[in-house]
Amino acid sequence: MPLIERARFAPGDIVRHRMFDFRGVVFDVDPVFANSEEWYQAIPEAIRPSKQQPYYHLLAENEDSSYIAYVSQQNLVADSEHGPVDHPQIEAMFEGLDKGRYRLRAIHRH
Repeated sequence: MPLIERARFAPGDIVRHRMFDFRGVVFDVDPVFANSEEWYQAIPEAIRPSKQQPYYHLLAENEDSSYIAYVSQQNLVADSEHGPVDHPQIEAMFEGLDKGRYRLRAIHRH
């Protein structure tokens, strides 16, 4: 059984994609890939990440829109801007931005 990496990010962390121009706020973490096989196979094989690593659910934004993203740990880095993320669901899940990190609302904590 392959060794599974520990999650580097937690809900409220602001991250940026390594290859694509978008950033987002983590709102959930899967310890390993937990999406559909169809979704996974749609990723070009040359850049398809391993399933045996944490995957993050993000409230994401780019220059054109906001959306939900599902991204492997290997493709994320901490965001250096530390500024707010413009996504319409931020206020429903988070209380506000504090020191470059969003505070999760109490109703969404485990």
